[in-house]
Amino acid sequence: MRHTGCVFCAIEPDQVIDENDHAFLIRDLYAVKPLHSLVIPKRCVSDQLALEPAEILAVQDLVVRATDAIRALDPTVAGFNVGSNIGAVAGQKVFHAHIHIIPRRAGDSAPPPGAA
Repeated sequence: MRHTGCVFCAIEPDQVIDENDHAFLIRDLYAVKPLHSLVIPKRCVSDQLALEPAEILAVQDLVVRATDAIRALDPTVAGFNVGSNIGAVAGQKVFHAHIHIIPRRAGDSAPPPGAA
């Protein structure tokens, strides 16, 4: 389901780096680190808690594929922050579920607050 006015529902095909039946991968336009990417379900739901089991598996598949591809593009990547914000009070700004994949390099900066 697509919603008018949703920035992720309006993504152009040329922005998509990878996809599967239920989700797609793009680079974050407001990247906090080089190669910061987003995995976005194709169905427009407010957050990842509303995803169906097949969508959860599809999102995870793209997270793994994306981290592998990012490491191949940049061998200095030593780790990742992978996660999402659910709800405005948690920092969610776009209410179409999405997962951030933030590549981390040795010495780039401190992990975000709450990172475990």
